[in-house]
Amino acid sequence: MRECWLTLDAQALLHNLAVMREHMPEARLLAMVKADAYGHGIAQVAPLLADHADGLGVACMSEALALRAQGVKGNITVMQGVFNAEELATARAQYLTLVVHSPEQLDLFEATESSRPLAVWLKINTGMNRLGFRPAQALMAWRRLGNCVGVHRLGIAAHFACADEPVLAMTDQQLGRFRALQQALSAEKGTSVAGSLANSAGVLAWPEAADEWMRPGIALYGSSPFADRSAADFDLRPVMTLHARVVSVFTVPAGERVGYGASWLAERSTRIAVVSIGYGDGYPRHAPTGTPVLIAGRRYELVGRVSMDMITVKVDGSVNVGDEVVLWGQGLPVDEIASAAGTISYELFCRLTARVRRPSQPLELAETPIADAEAEHG
Repeated sequence: MRECWLTLDAQALLHNLAVMREHMPEARLLAMVKADAYGHGIAQVAPLLADHADGLGVACMSEALALRAQGVKGNITVMQGVFNAEELATARAQYLTLVVHSPEQLDLFEATESSRPLAVWLKINTGMNRLGFRPAQALMAWRRLGNCVGVHRLGIAAHFACADEPVLAMTDQQLGRFRALQQALSAEKGTSVAGSLANSAGVLAWPEAADEWMRPGIALYGSSPFADRSAADFDLRPVMTLHARVVSVFTVPAGERVGYGASWLAERSTRIAVVSIGYGDGYPRHAPTGTPVLIAGRRYELVGRVSMDMITVKVDGSVNVGDEVVLWGQGLPVDEIASAAGTISYELFCRLTARVRRPSQPLELAETPIADAEAEHG
């Protein structure tokens, strides 16, 4: 069996969720588990989160249906919505919450009548220019959705483009556009309109983005959404730790080179450890010489190019074949590795391949789950 595996820390996951609630205590929490729970394993992570969050957020119908098939109840929100009548009927049958972000989706709702209750978020494009209705178009879209049979709970949602840059004026601009629309809709409706704005960065750095729902993602998994502030600054703990083994140790004479492209030169006689992980497992090929790794709890530096199946590490005489290696996680922040490799933790998590051995069972479930989805939909 290949000696490359990951472990997941259930207590860290619940701790990070509690940190999010501390920042926005009045908001309900939609825990994002899209993209295989940011590479952590949706089957392993989602049941635990379903028992402690107020809902789960996924990107697409296939992710939502996989959760229902696994037995996950409660609110599941499909952030990209549905794209045909069959998907819409399935969403109703499975008591899913849907985001509506396009005229085509509006047409689909109007063409499909059903009295089965459906909760909906209208997506507003406040400046990110990816999905959603511009504020000037949103009032008409709101009215059309409100007239659709079966839509019993309707709110508005938006997505920040730059909330991870707290001094940037764009987030203030997006907030202003969203609040102006929310106030106009509330005045027309005669009651408050639910909103959802805050992703992880929004929760941690923009208290004015608090609304009925928050949608943290990366912070739940123990990574900072900010380039200039660490996860530890927010008391976030790593959920995933990526492990491998030392499979060989040898000495390279002074003047010789290591790895593909002979990119690293041993200026003096150097002890090298070969570790059982490479870009075939999802470790970033562009991680440069000097990227840190932990071997038996001590920090060392990667040297030379990352291979498909192996990396080479400059070590001392205390390292031996069979020693455990941590590539990121407990004791070595993933954000540090991401920075060294010129990327973000999201990508490192999501690029792990099937060769990495994973927990086979869901993380331990809590004893008191939230209400099931049928009750949530009335």
